[in-house]
Amino acid sequence: MVVDAPVASTESLAAVATDPTYVSRETPTREEDDPPLAMEAMRAVQILNPSGEVTMPRPDRTRVMCVANQKGGVGKTTTTVNLAVALALHGNRVLVVDLDPQGNASTGLNVPHHTGIPDVYDCLINSVPLAEVAQAVEGIPNLWCVPATIDLAGAEIELVSVVARESRLDRAIAAYPGEFDYVFIDCPPSLGLLTVNALVAAQEVLIPIQCEYYALEGLNQLINNINLVRQHLNPKLDVSTILLTMYDRRTRLADAVEQDVRNHFGDKVLQAVIPRNVRVSEAPSYGQSVMTYDPGSRGATSYFEAAQEIAERGVKEPVGRNA
Repeated sequence: MVVDAPVASTESLAAVATDPTYVSRETPTREEDDPPLAMEAMRAVQILNPSGEVTMPRPDRTRVMCVANQKGGVGKTTTTVNLAVALALHGNRVLVVDLDPQGNASTGLNVPHHTGIPDVYDCLINSVPLAEVAQAVEGIPNLWCVPATIDLAGAEIELVSVVARESRLDRAIAAYPGEFDYVFIDCPPSLGLLTVNALVAAQEVLIPIQCEYYALEGLNQLINNINLVRQHLNPKLDVSTILLTMYDRRTRLADAVEQDVRNHFGDKVLQAVIPRNVRVSEAPSYGQSVMTYDPGSRGATSYFEAAQEIAERGVKEPVGRNA
């Protein structure tokens, strides 16, 4: 099934902007805007899950999810890190593969990724087993990360002459001796060979979409590339999840973009929406996800709800095995 990207009509945006009776579903009550400390503490305990119980259902088979969008700054890395931490805290075994030369996912998980550290570049170019470069994430049980160093910046050029260049990552993940419930691949903001490797290795694509008009314009090329990979390299690939990020409840534009995306993608769009939240932005500077940095914040709660939705969908829908 070929998926087309939504086209944001100026009429739909204008209709929402000029409707005086329209009220955003994100419009908070006074209590939500200023939650009591008790409610915040209760949410924090729920998110951190100190008992270690499996509170999010584990899928029957490994779900390999590629987090992709060629537009920068839409929340790919933030989404990858926080979903991975949320699922790991609630009993799932999770591997994060940092495929972005900037190494931001490695930073967010406080995993060393300076020059000289074995990284995903060694797996792609030198066929080093993934198990030899994966690092356990400190403080988060059941979570591992394959870091990216600046060496990965040259991989696009070096991969051109490599045999079976599009499936190097797929083979590395398939050869991993352990078994995971989730493998998240954090893609760079481009549609080059690194992203193609991620699309070939994955069964599912998770697309974070910023709730702004420009975010929809670049989506068409991404969908076209996904369709090409599906036709020629990975017939199992499916755009399974759309996550709306950076939602600003003060603007009607955000509601208009959300409406367009939901009308086009339907049930693929998660009910959970990630708001603009300063705690989400602050957390990486402390080498943490927002889930552990401020578990009672609105950002942590939203990512927790998104992870829960993804976990529940994984139980209801069949997924292919790749680990």
